[in-house]
Amino acid sequence: MGTHDDTLSRRTYLKATAGASAAGLGSLTGLLGQDMQTLEVQHWWTGGDGAQAIQALFEGFQEQYPDIKVNQNPVSGGAGQNLQTVIKKRVLNDNPPSSWQAWPGANLLPYTRANKLENIEESVWSKNNMKSAYLQGPKQAAQPSGNYVTVPLNIHRINNLFYNVNVVEQAGVDPSSISKPSDLVGALEQVSNNTQAAGMAHQTKSGWSTLQLWATVLLGEHGLNTYTAFTEGKIEQNQQAIKNSLQIVKDYKQYFNDDAGSVGWTEANTKIINGQAGFFHQGDWAAGMYSPDNLAFQEGWNQVTFPGTDGYYMLNMDSFPFPKNNPSPEATTRFLRYVGSVDAQRRFNPKKGSIPPRTDVPQDAFGPFLQRQMKDFKNSEAQPPSTAHGLAVDPETLTNLEDAMATFISSWNVDRTYQGIAQAFQ
Repeated sequence: MGTHDDTLSRRTYLKATAGASAAGLGSLTGLLGQDMQTLEVQHWWTGGDGAQAIQALFEGFQEQYPDIKVNQNPVSGGAGQNLQTVIKKRVLNDNPPSSWQAWPGANLLPYTRANKLENIEESVWSKNNMKSAYLQGPKQAAQPSGNYVTVPLNIHRINNLFYNVNVVEQAGVDPSSISKPSDLVGALEQVSNNTQAAGMAHQTKSGWSTLQLWATVLLGEHGLNTYTAFTEGKIEQNQQAIKNSLQIVKDYKQYFNDDAGSVGWTEANTKIINGQAGFFHQGDWAAGMYSPDNLAFQEGWNQVTFPGTDGYYMLNMDSFPFPKNNPSPEATTRFLRYVGSVDAQRRFNPKKGSIPPRTDVPQDAFGPFLQRQMKDFKNSEAQPPSTAHGLAVDPETLTNLEDAMATFISSWNVDRTYQGIAQAFQ
């Protein structure tokens, strides 16, 4: 499955062959190797599933390109914030790494607006059948300003509802019968009344989980057009839908775990594992914590598409952009072609607990839950980008929305939070 397109630019080829014939010896690859320089890639995968996954990716890359020297220069911490700070400084000072881990979509707008990213449609996206293998959502995220500037490597789905099978059965709830977000309130009440468990595991220690939950509720209760209009800053026209979705999340709140304000998402997820909560909304990285030892898939835990969002696959993705002033343009071109290949995505994603953005990656390396997600993705009618992870809104707007959610989880005041959401886009 390790096919890759090795076409070089004519200029490089001529330069290399001229050098080879002038020297009358030495292999073409040896000369190219010198021309390559070192590939410097910055990322924040320094522990857990991410560290294993990125190692697997670079092993596959080095097998295909043993002559390219790879310098992984990771920056850990802050859920990627620390890396983003480092990259912003480097790219805007025209001293970028070869590439780096970045959310695609609107998150890259500061760089495309400053004209700091290269158009890689010809050099990368026209190879490896990438355009036909990627669905519309990931392709759009790769072109935040209309040109292909980055290559998505993985997809995490946002619109999941996880649940503890025993708890919901004991409560008399059938998760697959809940048709929209407002109907979930009744299911949470049943869990609360009929079991010892909290209706919904959640964390309100930081605002992003609630922003993610609210955006998913908006999509499920009011549809794709309303969600898209919100991400475009059409707030007043959608005031009712925005306030209604905030109210629904507020209705969920009375069924959260008592310690929601002092735990992170991993501790909240532990309550599903321990049978202390019925439901949990989170990206599919949450499933990485469930194992046959603590909770078997389908017998102990299960997942449905978040009520009202059937047919949608809300995307969070990581990608690798191609900066201008690139220190190693040829090596970077090869690396990005590799990131977009079947081989790379087959190595990386099973270890990361994500699915490939290519729809032609064999499923055999993936477990039953991710195989189900791959099928849902392939059959999805739309792939809306995540708000909470910066794919749907630019970084400044995202910071403002996080502030609005911080207000919400401290006051649970719908009107005041709506004002904050409206101001976030100004």
